[in-house]
Amino acid sequence: MKNDQIQTSLGEIAVAEAGEGPVLVMLHGGGPGASGVSNYHQNLPALTEHFRVVLPDQPGFGGSYRPTEDDLQARSITEITVDALLQALDAKGIDRFHLLGNSLGGAAAIALAQTHPDRVDKLVLMAPGGGWLPFGPTPTEGQKEMFRYYNSGGPTEKKMAAFIRTMVYDHKQFGEDVVWSRYEASLDDSHIAFYHRYNAAFGRRGGMDPLWRDLHLIKAPTLLLWGRDDRTITLDGAQIMLKQIRDVQLHVFGRCGHWVQLERAREFERLVIGFLGEAS
Repeated sequence: MKNDQIQTSLGEIAVAEAGEGPVLVMLHGGGPGASGVSNYHQNLPALTEHFRVVLPDQPGFGGSYRPTEDDLQARSITEITVDALLQALDAKGIDRFHLLGNSLGGAAAIALAQTHPDRVDKLVLMAPGGGWLPFGPTPTEGQKEMFRYYNSGGPTEKKMAAFIRTMVYDHKQFGEDVVWSRYEASLDDSHIAFYHRYNAAFGRRGGMDPLWRDLHLIKAPTLLLWGRDDRTITLDGAQIMLKQIRDVQLHVFGRCGHWVQLERAREFERLVIGFLGEAS
């Protein structure tokens, strides 16, 4: 695994990469303690046999810089992430690439595919924020748990266990080691301070950017992956994506929540490798 700190006009972006072949950029979700490697490390042995996998830490997460309150007043976290990501990829000499995003990273992936369609060969979205219009109430159960984590006394192992329970279908398959590793990663003081700013900005803006309004701008062939039992970005909201994205297909996993890449890892890898390997 190669790790770089890339200077952008916004701040440093941490980027890990491994493997050879067509470039696959993978964007992580926005939970406490999330990062590129922590979200996808279990999938790398399979994916790096076929792709040069690039794993950025999005602004505010992992080893990347923390957006300020002024940053979040001026632009949404999605707009900030797309700007920083493109600068980081330019610095690495990466022009065209496959793009995969989950949740918060899915929102950035949608926005990038909308605004720079010439750079994205194929797009994989796992329960992406911003592109979905739920029938039920928001914030969802998972979003509430995410907001609660750093409030009401701050992070604890018990709260991390509760957070993970809302992210997955069957939490019993994830032991104390998973809870502990995510809990430890969530304790960085600068990340905690950023998360309070991020949650405030999320509330001020009324949620994620309404990317669903411009789904028709996505030109890349698109694969949607969704857990039927997702309680964070719920499956019912996928209908607008199926209607508005011109070249799209959907695979739904039963008995699966928000973390498809973890809960159904082998099927996830098989579907991604097959989809990205098909001729356009």
